[in-house]
Amino acid sequence: MLNKKIMIAGLLSLLSACGGKDSSQQTAAKAMENPWPKLQPALPADPEMEKKIADLLSRMSLEEKVGQMIQAEIKYATPEDVKQYHLGSILNGGGTYPNNDKFATPQDWLDLANAYYEASMDSSHGGVAIPVMWGSDAVHGHNNVIGATLFPHNIGLGATRDPALIQRIGEATAREVAVTGIDWTFAPTVAVVRDDRWGRTFESYSEDPQIVNDYARAMVEGIQGDKTSDEFLDGYHLISATKHFIGDGGTEDGVDRGDARVSEQELAEIHAAGYLSALDAGVQTVMASFNRWNGVPLHGHKHLLTDVLKGRLGFDGFVVGDWNGHRFVPGCTLESCAPAINAGLDMFMVPSDWKALYKNTLAQAKSGEIPTSRIDDAVTRILRVKMRAGLFDRNQPLAGKEGILGSPDHRAIAREAVRKSLVLLKNNGGLLPLDPKRNILVAGNGADDIGKQSGGWTISWQGTGNTDEDFPGATSIYDGIETAVKSAGGEAVLSADGEFSEDTFADGNRPDVAVVVFGEAPYAEWHGDLRSLEYQLGDKSDLELLRKLKAQKIPVVSIFISGRPLWVNKELNASDAFVAAWLPGSEGAGIADVIFTDAEGEVQHGFTGKLSFSWPRLVHQTPLNVGEENYQPLFAYDYGLTYADNVEIADDLPEDGETYAEGKLDDAWLMVWRPRVPWELVILEAGREPLSVTGNLASSADGNITVAAIDMQNQEDALQIDWKGLRRGGLALRAQKPQDMSRYLREKAALTLDIRVNEQPQAEVFAAVDCGDDCRAEIPLREPLSQLKAGEWSQLSIDLQCFAGQGAEFAHIESSFALESEGALSLAVANIKYVPGAADSATVRCDD
Repeated sequence: MLNKKIMIAGLLSLLSACGGKDSSQQTAAKAMENPWPKLQPALPADPEMEKKIADLLSRMSLEEKVGQMIQAEIKYATPEDVKQYHLGSILNGGGTYPNNDKFATPQDWLDLANAYYEASMDSSHGGVAIPVMWGSDAVHGHNNVIGATLFPHNIGLGATRDPALIQRIGEATAREVAVTGIDWTFAPTVAVVRDDRWGRTFESYSEDPQIVNDYARAMVEGIQGDKTSDEFLDGYHLISATKHFIGDGGTEDGVDRGDARVSEQELAEIHAAGYLSALDAGVQTVMASFNRWNGVPLHGHKHLLTDVLKGRLGFDGFVVGDWNGHRFVPGCTLESCAPAINAGLDMFMVPSDWKALYKNTLAQAKSGEIPTSRIDDAVTRILRVKMRAGLFDRNQPLAGKEGILGSPDHRAIAREAVRKSLVLLKNNGGLLPLDPKRNILVAGNGADDIGKQSGGWTISWQGTGNTDEDFPGATSIYDGIETAVKSAGGEAVLSADGEFSEDTFADGNRPDVAVVVFGEAPYAEWHGDLRSLEYQLGDKSDLELLRKLKAQKIPVVSIFISGRPLWVNKELNASDAFVAAWLPGSEGAGIADVIFTDAEGEVQHGFTGKLSFSWPRLVHQTPLNVGEENYQPLFAYDYGLTYADNVEIADDLPEDGETYAEGKLDDAWLMVWRPRVPWELVILEAGREPLSVTGNLASSADGNITVAAIDMQNQEDALQIDWKGLRRGGLALRAQKPQDMSRYLREKAALTLDIRVNEQPQAEVFAAVDCGDDCRAEIPLREPLSQLKAGEWSQLSIDLQCFAGQGAEFAHIESSFALESEGALSLAVANIKYVPGAADSATVRCDD
């Protein structure tokens, strides 16, 4: 318990410091009674501004006030809507662009921003002119815009231990956002992650509250400017939204939007660390979180939003919701949610259904269900932020300026951040740094993939569907290696699969070393949640590549791309050197800066990165956080080798991983929000090659089958599938290698999925599993589907024994689920799983 006590004692000191200079025993005792420090508003009162706000408020109609409390998405709200409904804000979600054009220019973004602004200030209808705010998730640079500088994601920045660098990144990001006329960025995320299976771990700086505290202040001051200077919100600096209040990093099992089952003391001492410094830095907006705290959704938590944040912590800005997050508050729907406003939410984020929510909120305000005082308080806070940010004066000195978005200066900052974020985990025999005058084989599917190295929230929401052509001015990791090696007189050759011949290198010799770049595919919130920390569970293709090279006596340097620590013992054992590169962003050349010497053999930049997250030794070792009992990681928090270290990591790390056949038997997630490793989603059609589905929209060549991501309960959590009926075909969840799923059969599992039949099937529909050549089982579904109510979501489940009875061999399953139709059909599916013990209650059951 000693480490735990030390951590809590240090955090109590932090809380006391934020509450004032008195650090007496009496103050500490009071902190134990009320874990939240008593803070004053970060900015001094401005009586003249408050007078202007009161005057505006007195002239506003109730309709105008309610409009200010609505934030709609640019895909669903026009400038005319902003004018007519007096909308307080608009946003662009991840993957939404002006004119629905992914390649919209900075001028296109600015033109749309100007159109919204002019509409909001048009008082020809007799209303009050109040500027609209545009919010955007610029979470690692202006990542929605083609050509922007993409900085390493927060998990990499946490390894730099450099708050001054973080501030410079915030400043650069604000400048690039300002070019496009946007005045509000939904950053930084200040979650303190406790379970690395959470799909947003990459958005967190650290498991250590102190790092999060330091970085939150630095990033807010970078984005907004120093609150004590003239640069504060001066148009070169923009409005920050610190998020997500509160406990998003502490949910049970790391489930996104789950339940943080912790005491209020732990909430204050660990999860509030970033808010305390952000508030002190003058952050103007705070975003409410999707998660619950001990069962109560944060969007409706009056104690935390009002009593704590606005009361105890002195926050005088406004609280904005997250994407339709109000719908999960008891008593609420997507279109009606008085409880959230009454709890302290000031602005709804309601992308598409905003008109109905506006109408209902207006009616609730008129009826008194939402008190007038609560409406006035929310609108006062919104107006205060808009005035502080100079929006009434349209202070935008950088709007439309060229030479700022993706500028060399900003890219240099990003490249520096890449260098400082790299953590050297293993360097046996002093393999690194490499001599650039040698023959360098560069392998792995991450070596020349800027989208992969940039991760989620990159042009699109999940970071998928991108190619290197979408990143003008950026460098892949291979680009950097090739430049460094060529300039020194060596030769670098790209071979993703690691194959080479005697003609591969100009001198006819073998590779002197292989640099293998591999890791996680891009993901973002919710879709990135894991059930296991094992890397490539069920599909060890990267491990096979490493072992193949090692077997040929080629020294191997692994560059691991990931948004969290993962269990990679097997990959570590197969590597001579191993670098945690995180998600470096657009400036992949920063990696070559560190792993190679210059032509004279001098180190250019050494390894300085230190783990801000503990690295697991065992596959089930989660949660794993410094200071907790039984803390026995493989690589401890703050670990990171340098070139001066002489540390050998034995190649016999424990390799007992997870399989479907052994260990703890959980639900097998086949497709929950997205296909889960090792399963990949493919379109199958008779007589045609399978087509991989990697983005949120895919179609066969002639449109016979179309697949699109849609919303069931949350953003893109389901698939819409449409068949024209030109030929038989469908979708399948297929693994690269057969999987032993026989244990699920023995444990009486059922295949379960949520399904919505849009139109009754006109021909036979089949559910199938594949188990190799001449091994396939099909179950007809037309009849059970016909019994479902069209247009409504239902759950369908099939006893796995039905497939076994048709000859499926579950010891080597290649496709765990396929859905095929012989005719035209339209339906949607979500949450496809094998669920142990569900066979007896399955919708479709078969005799043994």
